[in-house]
Amino acid sequence: MTAQLLILDRDGVINQDSDDYIKSPDEWVPIPGSLEAIARLSHAGFRIAVATNQSGLARGLFGLETLNAIHRRLRDRVESEGGRIEMIAFCPHGPNDGCNCRKPRPGLLLEFAARFDVDLSAVPFIGIRSATSRPRAPPVPGPGWYVPVRVSTPWNACMNRARTRHCATS
Repeated sequence: MTAQLLILDRDGVINQDSDDYIKSPDEWVPIPGSLEAIARLSHAGFRIAVATNQSGLARGLFGLETLNAIHRRLRDRVESEGGRIEMIAFCPHGPNDGCNCRKPRPGLLLEFAARFDVDLSAVPFIGIRSATSRPRAPPVPGPGWYVPVRVSTPWNACMNRARTRHCATS
């Protein structure tokens, strides 16, 4: 059986979000239960990928070395719980830069599709925005189903919705 890819947004899904941006590893604080949920999903056969907009780079709030340190902390914490993150893809551009990689545009998803050789129509994406702003753009099909999450949503409830496709589709 081939493991299924699951794409997670970072800020607001795995870690606490901040209007001031996450600018250092010390500011990166996991949402309670998120790391354990990722470990459980890994053990259940999901390959975990993370898609994240990081306009703080374009704004000069932190550099690539700092972002890499934040992502090392994320990976280390997930691994300490027994999980694994297979890939982290990020958009370094600002909201008005017109790039193809800033969510909801499809660039990051296309990176995952190429790397994992998957059909995106069958890949779930868990993010914090509404289904109308999920990553998509014709002619590239968006994720097969989208599970919106709020920071207050307990991770076990989110996992159950993801497993049953309850927050489903379009």
